[in-house]
Amino acid sequence: MFENIDTSLIDWSRAQFALTAIYHWLFVPLTLGLAVVMGIMETVYYRTGNAYWKRIAKFWMKLFGINFAVGVATGLILEFEFGTNWSNYSWFVGDIFGAPLAIEGIVAFFMEATFIAVMFFGWEKVSRRFHLASTWLTGLGATISAWWILVANSWMQYPVGMEFNPDTARNEMVDFAAVALSPMAVNKFLHTVLSSWIVGAVFVVGVSCWYLLKKRHQQFALSSIKVAAWVGMGAALLAAWSGDESGYQVAQRQPMKLAAMEGYYQGEAGAGLVAFGLLNPAKQSAADGVDPFLLRIEIPKMLSLLAERDAKAFVPGINDLLQGGYTLKDGSTALSASEKMERGQKAIAAFAEYRRAKKAGDDEAALTAAGILKENMPYFGYGYIKEADELVPDVPLTFYMFRIMVMLGGYFLLFFAVVLFFAYKRNLKQAPWLQWIALLTIPLAYIASQAGWAVAECGRQPWAIQDMLPTCAAISKLDAGAVQTTFFIFLILFTVLLVAEVGIMVKAIRKGPEN
Repeated sequence: MFENIDTSLIDWSRAQFALTAIYHWLFVPLTLGLAVVMGIMETVYYRTGNAYWKRIAKFWMKLFGINFAVGVATGLILEFEFGTNWSNYSWFVGDIFGAPLAIEGIVAFFMEATFIAVMFFGWEKVSRRFHLASTWLTGLGATISAWWILVANSWMQYPVGMEFNPDTARNEMVDFAAVALSPMAVNKFLHTVLSSWIVGAVFVVGVSCWYLLKKRHQQFALSSIKVAAWVGMGAALLAAWSGDESGYQVAQRQPMKLAAMEGYYQGEAGAGLVAFGLLNPAKQSAADGVDPFLLRIEIPKMLSLLAERDAKAFVPGINDLLQGGYTLKDGSTALSASEKMERGQKAIAAFAEYRRAKKAGDDEAALTAAGILKENMPYFGYGYIKEADELVPDVPLTFYMFRIMVMLGGYFLLFFAVVLFFAYKRNLKQAPWLQWIALLTIPLAYIASQAGWAVAECGRQPWAIQDMLPTCAAISKLDAGAVQTTFFIFLILFTVLLVAEVGIMVKAIRKGPEN
């Protein structure tokens, strides 16, 4: 069925989706982060009755609104692309994947749309209590929206709660709770939202420090910095904890991704974690015998401790995962990539035989084929893989993006600690060097956020759905030139939107809070 797929179609379809996701994720973290900061500020206004805090909250709400509007536009396009570019994926698992997206649209999006109007236009029309509730409910709506989108994404990483129906050729949901509350979904939600709070906090601190550099609205800036820095510090600490749990989930559910994150080819008991490393560009494949590192500094046994909660545990590397033969936790022996591919081909052949037998009215043959299909269904996606090396993601990209994310996470902890120290114990207004650092930290927050998604999505390649459906079998039957054309149309459109949003926000920042 997918023998003659144009590889350029796969590449361009992936590129277009990645482009949309990258642009969309420039707006979402700031929305989630600013929602918390401005909610705290309005809460202070509600409790104190001090109009000074109302003025502060309204300024950050203005920037929230500008960012929110553009984020919605890019998010809608992202969801439509599942139908246009990935129709086989949508057909195969639409009953499952569509459910959380539908809930997100019906519940969370309408919740946001309802209360955001009160938040912006209801200051003098509703009570302070109701307005405060509207502000928090707007942020809660955005967070719930993120929850359901991340449930859908996590299901792609760890598909649960479904059964394949050979009569409809679709996977169908049998356990909604397993999909909505999988450990992968819960942890991904926590880590993603916490990292978004860091982005929002860095943004507020950086913009506020710009006012200090310009010697404008200095009291407003210092108050904003204190609120945002506490939010950022708390989020950074919790993100470190959720990141540890995320690593454990990846080790359990996506060991190939973990191996790529570590540039880890040969498994061992008591495996060390690469604290710093330079990959060898001469390393081209798992079996070429080339040392994967030019330079490596390890923390002994730490990878085993993080991956298995046991410093002596065996952690498989890329070669082990391809060759199989090692002992799994349940005492069974791990299959090799070639064995999984063979079983996947059996599943595909059994499915074809089932369809033929049902059409011919041969119930006995259909029952036999259904049994073979069910037995081999966990490896269905491997039947579309032609070479074992296809199962290895881009190791350098995954390895370096992971380290960028982790190193910047450590930097943010130090950054917020220094900002809080100067805000409370020193005169932050007399530290222009720190003000410049804060301003320049804003793009670093976005880089860390994008790097995290690069690890999550590129690290699970070649899978659209882990172990179930590779990208080559998930795409729509389109002309590669059409996808290429729309890629550049979207590139221009999104860039114009981004430039417009940045321009509007810069103008609002230069104007400053209203008196």
